[in-house]
Amino acid sequence: MAAHIKDKEAFQRLNFLYQAAHCVLAQNPENTELARFYCFTQKTIAKRLVLRQDPSVKRTMCKKCCALLIPGVTVTVRQRKGSRRQRATIIRCLSCGQTKRFPNNPKHQLWVDQPEAQLENQHQPEASKTSAQKDKPDTASKVVPVIQDSAF
Repeated sequence: MAAHIKDKEAFQRLNFLYQAAHCVLAQNPENTELARFYCFTQKTIAKRLVLRQDPSVKRTMCKKCCALLIPGVTVTVRQRKGSRRQRATIIRCLSCGQTKRFPNNPKHQLWVDQPEAQLENQHQPEASKTSAQKDKPDTASKVVPVIQDSAF
Protein backbone atom coordinates (compact mmCIF):
# COMPACT_ATOMS: atom_id res chain seq x y z
CA MET A 1 0.00 0.00 0.00
CA ALA A 2 1.45 3.36 -0.99
CA ALA A 3 1.79 6.00 1.67
CA HIS A 4 -0.40 9.09 1.43
CA ILE A 5 1.67 12.04 0.24
CA LYS A 6 0.96 15.34 1.92
CA ASP A 7 0.55 18.24 -0.54
CA LYS A 8 0.48 16.02 -3.61
CA GLU A 9 -0.56 18.93 -5.83
CA ALA A 10 2.39 21.00 -4.60
CA PHE A 11 4.83 18.19 -5.44
CA GLN A 12 3.25 17.90 -8.88
CA ARG A 13 3.72 21.64 -9.39
CA LEU A 14 7.37 21.39 -8.31
CA ASN A 15 7.88 18.45 -10.66
CA PHE A 16 6.31 20.39 -13.54
CA LEU A 17 8.58 23.42 -12.94
CA TYR A 18 11.67 21.18 -12.79
CA GLN A 19 10.73 19.44 -16.04
CA ALA A 20 9.89 22.78 -17.69
CA ALA A 21 13.35 24.11 -16.83
CA HIS A 22 14.93 21.00 -18.39
CA CYS A 23 12.79 21.30 -21.54
CA VAL A 24 13.63 24.99 -21.98
CA LEU A 25 17.35 24.30 -21.81
CA ALA A 26 17.06 21.25 -24.05
CA GLN A 27 15.35 23.24 -26.81
CA ASN A 28 17.61 26.29 -26.59
CA PRO A 29 20.68 26.30 -24.29
CA GLU A 30 20.71 30.11 -24.34
CA ASN A 31 17.42 30.28 -22.40
CA THR A 32 19.19 30.08 -19.05
CA GLU A 33 17.22 33.00 -17.61
CA LEU A 34 13.86 31.31 -18.17
CA ALA A 35 15.15 28.04 -16.70
CA ARG A 36 16.53 29.99 -13.75
CA PHE A 37 13.12 31.60 -13.22
CA TYR A 38 11.44 28.17 -13.17
CA CYS A 39 14.00 26.84 -10.66
CA PHE A 40 13.67 29.95 -8.48
CA THR A 41 9.88 29.57 -8.47
CA GLN A 42 10.26 25.89 -7.58
CA LYS A 43 12.61 26.73 -4.70
CA THR A 44 10.28 29.47 -3.43
CA ILE A 45 7.22 27.20 -3.45
CA ALA A 46 9.10 24.43 -1.64
CA LYS A 47 10.34 26.88 0.97
CA ARG A 48 6.92 28.48 1.47
CA LEU A 49 5.16 25.13 1.90
CA VAL A 50 8.07 23.64 3.93
CA LEU A 51 8.50 20.67 1.59
CA ARG A 52 11.67 18.62 1.40
CA GLN A 53 13.02 17.96 -2.04
CA ASP A 54 14.96 14.88 -3.04
CA PRO A 55 18.75 15.31 -2.85
CA SER A 56 19.09 14.40 -6.53
CA VAL A 57 16.92 17.41 -7.40
CA LYS A 58 18.76 19.75 -5.05
CA ARG A 59 22.12 18.68 -6.48
CA THR A 60 21.08 19.81 -9.95
CA MET A 61 20.24 23.37 -8.88
CA CYS A 62 22.71 26.12 -7.96
CA LYS A 63 22.12 27.34 -4.41
CA LYS A 64 23.37 30.84 -5.21
CA CYS A 65 21.68 31.77 -8.50
CA CYS A 66 19.03 28.99 -8.83
CA ALA A 67 20.34 27.94 -12.25
CA LEU A 68 19.70 24.42 -13.46
CA LEU A 69 23.05 22.59 -13.48
CA ILE A 70 23.50 20.65 -16.71
CA PRO A 71 27.07 19.54 -17.51
CA GLY A 72 28.48 21.26 -20.56
CA VAL A 73 25.63 23.78 -20.77
CA THR A 74 25.45 25.65 -17.47
CA VAL A 75 28.13 23.92 -15.42
CA THR A 76 31.66 22.53 -15.70
CA VAL A 77 32.45 19.20 -14.04
CA ARG A 78 35.98 18.25 -12.94
CA GLN A 79 37.51 15.34 -11.05
CA ARG A 80 40.17 16.34 -8.53
CA LYS A 81 42.28 14.60 -5.93
CA GLY A 82 41.37 15.76 -2.47
CA SER A 83 42.96 15.14 0.89
CA ARG A 84 44.19 11.61 1.64
CA ARG A 85 44.01 10.61 -2.05
CA GLN A 86 40.26 10.83 -2.01
CA ARG A 87 38.83 11.96 -5.32
CA ALA A 88 36.08 14.56 -5.48
CA THR A 89 33.78 15.82 -8.19
CA ILE A 90 33.87 19.60 -8.44
CA ILE A 91 30.94 21.30 -10.11
CA ARG A 92 31.24 25.00 -11.03
CA CYS A 93 28.25 27.08 -12.12
CA LEU A 94 28.98 29.15 -15.23
CA SER A 95 26.48 31.86 -14.26
CA CYS A 96 27.70 32.82 -10.80
CA GLY A 97 30.90 30.81 -10.25
CA GLN A 98 29.56 28.88 -7.24
CA THR A 99 31.33 25.54 -6.71
CA LYS A 100 30.12 22.30 -5.14
CA ARG A 101 32.27 19.38 -4.05
CA PHE A 102 30.99 15.82 -3.93
CA PRO A 103 33.31 13.11 -2.60
CA ASN A 104 33.68 10.04 -4.80
CA ASN A 105 33.34 7.43 -2.09
CA PRO A 106 31.68 4.27 -3.42
CA LYS A 107 30.72 3.23 0.12
CA HIS A 108 28.94 6.52 0.82
CA GLN A 109 25.17 6.30 0.99
CA LEU A 110 22.78 9.21 1.45
CA TRP A 111 20.56 9.18 4.52
CA VAL A 112 17.48 9.12 2.30
CA ASP A 113 18.66 5.88 0.68
CA GLN A 114 19.39 4.08 3.95
CA PRO A 115 16.78 1.57 5.18
CA GLU A 116 16.41 3.16 8.61
CA ALA A 117 15.41 6.45 7.02
CA GLN A 118 12.26 4.91 5.57
CA LEU A 119 9.17 5.40 7.71
CA GLU A 120 7.97 1.82 7.19
CA ASN A 121 11.20 0.40 8.64
CA GLN A 122 11.26 2.52 11.78
CA HIS A 123 10.19 0.86 15.02
CA GLN A 124 7.28 2.67 16.61
CA PRO A 125 6.69 1.91 20.29
CA GLU A 126 3.22 0.68 21.14
CA ALA A 127 1.41 2.63 23.84
CA SER A 128 0.84 0.10 26.57
CA LYS A 129 -2.46 0.44 28.33
CA THR A 130 -2.54 0.06 32.08
CA SER A 131 -5.19 -2.00 33.80
CA ALA A 132 -7.02 1.20 34.79
CA GLN A 133 -7.29 2.25 31.16
CA LYS A 134 -8.55 -1.17 30.09
CA ASP A 135 -11.52 -0.94 32.48
CA LYS A 136 -12.63 2.42 31.03
CA PRO A 137 -14.65 2.42 27.82
CA ASP A 138 -12.79 3.79 24.84
CA THR A 139 -14.63 6.92 23.69
CA ALA A 140 -12.12 7.84 20.99
CA SER A 141 -13.05 4.87 18.80
CA LYS A 142 -16.76 5.71 18.62
CA VAL A 143 -18.03 6.83 15.25
CA VAL A 144 -19.86 10.14 15.32
CA PRO A 145 -22.10 10.88 12.35
CA VAL A 146 -21.37 14.10 10.52
CA ILE A 147 -24.26 16.19 9.28
CA GLN A 148 -23.43 17.97 6.05
CA ASP A 149 -25.07 21.21 5.13
CA SER A 150 -26.40 21.15 1.57
CA ALA A 151 -25.99 24.93 1.20
CA PHE A 152 -22.40 24.57 0.05
